[in-house]
Amino acid sequence: MTTALDLAQLLDAIGDAIVVCDSTGAITFWNPAAERMFGFAPGEALGQSLDIIIPERQRQRHWDGYHQTMRTGITRYGTSLLRVPAVHKDGHSLSIAFTVALVSSAEGQATHIAAVIRDETARWKEERDLRKRLGELEARLKESSQAQ
Repeated sequence: MTTALDLAQLLDAIGDAIVVCDSTGAITFWNPAAERMFGFAPGEALGQSLDIIIPERQRQRHWDGYHQTMRTGITRYGTSLLRVPAVHKDGHSLSIAFTVALVSSAEGQATHIAAVIRDETARWKEERDLRKRLGELEARLKESSQAQ
């Protein structure tokens, strides 16, 4: 016996944030994981611009790429992971990684962009700390070899 997949239940249960925006960049879907990640309840996010989670210094670059993707219907981030900074509702910085999927009309015109987003803040901090420690060890090793 097979049961029909309840897509709404799946989108609500998945651990990664799923955010869907229309052609203008207004948020049209915001799952519970997006609320946990970014701090905005669906009622606060739906209908808003993605600017609520994009750091101000990144916005122009983001929108240039977003509008080009909507015009051309082409994105390189469908299979390639994009890592960028983001902002939580309370203002603290996040490091996120995501892929996108384009949703098109029957005529083939891109109408929405869906992003599957993962919070990589902890991993990014660990990597930064490891790079710092490695640099310190390399500096000590260089000093030690020069002293001999």
